[in-house]
Formats: sequence, C-alpha cells, structure tokens
Amino acid sequence: MHRFLVVIEKANGNYSAFSPDLPGCVATGATREEVEKNMHEAIQMHVQGLIEDHQDIPESSSFAEYMAVA
Repeated sequence: MHRFLVVIEKANGNYSAFSPDLPGCVATGATREEVEKNMHEAIQMHVQGLIEDHQDIPESSSFAEYMAVA
C-alpha cells in the first residue's frame, strides 16, 4: 500500500486537489467529498500508469503542518 499527501484547495465554485509527490496528478470536484473521490481515483490511475510503464512508484516524502501566527 502506498500513501500520498493530498492538498485540497477551495477555488471559486469548486475544489481542486494535487499531490506534491505525484507531479501532474490532479483532480477537481464540486464538493470536498467529490474532489476527494476524484483524487483517489486519479492517484490509482497514476500509480497504475507508473507500474505499466515500468517506472518506480515514488516514496511519499511530503508532509503538511499548520503554522499559527499572531
């Protein structure tokens, strides 16, 4: 099993998502739930494409943290 950080952003009228560890792997959706579902499918297809092309699946090295500022 592979795990990848996914960043979800609220845009004007929809949501978008990407994974820093999988360049070019992106998704959009009308709701947060939809973009999460679409991104899950996009990651599955991306990883399957890497396997079919005999390329290495990258190790997840990204992380996220909230920073509080006054």
